[in-house]
Amino acid sequence: MSFEEEAVPDGGRAPEPEGRAVPEPSGVDLARVALRAAKERARERGAEAQQKKQARRGGGLRSGARRDGRDPLPLGTAVQRLVTERGWETPTAVGGVMGRWPQIVGADIAQHCEPQHFDEAERVLGVRCDSTAWATQLRLLAPRLVARLNEDLGHGTVRALRVRGPEAPRRSPGPLRAPGSKGPGDTYG
Repeated sequence: MSFEEEAVPDGGRAPEPEGRAVPEPSGVDLARVALRAAKERARERGAEAQQKKQARRGGGLRSGARRDGRDPLPLGTAVQRLVTERGWETPTAVGGVMGRWPQIVGADIAQHCEPQHFDEAERVLGVRCDSTAWATQLRLLAPRLVARLNEDLGHGTVRALRVRGPEAPRRSPGPLRAPGSKGPGDTYG
């Protein structure tokens, strides 16, 4: 008569078929079962203690020789991640255009016109020229410049140029002026 032996969770065997006597577990078998249970409890307590220790230290595993998510990043990668997370791609790109203005528009125009600011809401780049003649010339070139800027920055980044000519100096009272005076025109009558 053959039968399959089944493992029982406590480490013993399934009961023998009727007709055979079931031997009592010996002291060695009982010691093995007790040792196995003690090891399992110790393993569980060790895992709990390790989790508590990590929570006190601020969590996470120790850094080792292999790469993980807590390793320092190269500066360029860290800055690029910051720009992306904050949504600063367009202002950063426009800032790059302001730094490369002579390469984009040419040396002649760059000598007489310089970018001042970028209005992100309206997507308008403000440019100041040193004479009205250059301001007029730049207004005529504006469609080509907007197309060139959008090639560098991405389609639709710059919608228009706001070209301004030179401004007269602002008159503000200095430390040696009398209150209410109009400057050199009001002396001696």
